[in-house]
Amino acid sequence: MFGALATGRTLVTGLLEGEDILNTVKALQALGCPIRRTGTAWEVLGRGVGGLEAPATDLDFGNSGTGVRLMMGVIAGHDMAVRMTGDASLSRRPMGRVLKPLVRMGLEVLDRGRETLPLGIRGSAELIPIEYQLPVASAQIKSAILIAGLHATGETTVIEPAATRDHTERMLSYFGAQVTATKRQGLRAVSIKGDAELAGRDVKVPGDPSSAAFLAAAALIAPGSEVTIEGVLINPTRTGFYTTVREMGADVAFTSERNEGGEPVADIRVRHARLKGVRVPPDRAPTMIDEYPVLACLAAYAAGETRMEGLAELKVKESDRLAATAAGLTANGVAAKVDGDALVVAGGSGVPGGGCVATQLDHRIAMAFLTLGLGAERPVTIDDAAMIATSFPGFRSLMEGLGAAFTVPEEAAP
Repeated sequence: MFGALATGRTLVTGLLEGEDILNTVKALQALGCPIRRTGTAWEVLGRGVGGLEAPATDLDFGNSGTGVRLMMGVIAGHDMAVRMTGDASLSRRPMGRVLKPLVRMGLEVLDRGRETLPLGIRGSAELIPIEYQLPVASAQIKSAILIAGLHATGETTVIEPAATRDHTERMLSYFGAQVTATKRQGLRAVSIKGDAELAGRDVKVPGDPSSAAFLAAAALIAPGSEVTIEGVLINPTRTGFYTTVREMGADVAFTSERNEGGEPVADIRVRHARLKGVRVPPDRAPTMIDEYPVLACLAAYAAGETRMEGLAELKVKESDRLAATAAGLTANGVAAKVDGDALVVAGGSGVPGGGCVATQLDHRIAMAFLTLGLGAERPVTIDDAAMIATSFPGFRSLMEGLGAAFTVPEEAAP
């Protein structure tokens, strides 16, 4: 997206070619930005801030909540009408809390009263800068506002109730935007100057810590394992999972730490270890919100109770991940319950397995429970694996390369 809003050429290497990313590529191409794969890299020929064109068709984001919400910030600064669509899962997810601040800036919602996809919106070439305090800690809302702020005349500020992942601020600065972060009454305030000009850059994408968590969990579950995951992002706003498993007794080390494209990166070495249950405080949730399903599966193998608090956000992900995780554990003989906005898992008694997990079209639920099956007494089955390709198309082959064995039950085979 930033390459499309920049002037000149942006070359991206190390791109995760999952469906979410490719749907964003298709949307930007439909908006008039030339993007092509060249060898192992992707070339983006930017149109400049405000330089995209009205698409001839709907923009279909498939399962990507991040893609559609950030694109709302992009569209907000263009005088054109766009209709956004997605799959059945994405069409259930709330968009109102992103639309609210963008409407204040000048975005128009053409489908009055609707807050879910499909949704028609119209941007404006004359956006108004705002100061907005987020009602919940959300990097997606923050990012959408900051991206819209590129197009506004003046300074746009977002105030966070708790610090969220800061990739947007880092990359905006890398592309040439004027971004500042300050403290206001103990809260983090991020500001961006509008009428911005971005310049195309070379970007090397580090490994995703959320995807790496499945490989780390696999190593912690299977006795005798040692796995090194190379070139993973270790931005402190994203490392809550690794902090938590260390508290549980995991043998995890960050090695070869370096900086790439404005982000801290390292190789992550994980060795099997005996784990114990812990309390995961609510203020850690923003740093590991996508990793809770696999952490809950890992907690099934830890001695004692693990209590994960402050998980209201999990109820409005690709599925109600809180309920889906508890149900999947219960189906496989693990004592688990939802307690308000907390998830409680009683581990240490083994994982009987043998259950079938309803993934509810959620890629992280699917991968988490396949990972749970690595140490279960009987295989763990999921009802659908197709959606894994949205974020981690290489999941199965990577896990098989590490020694995992997958089978397709006869009744599910084509």
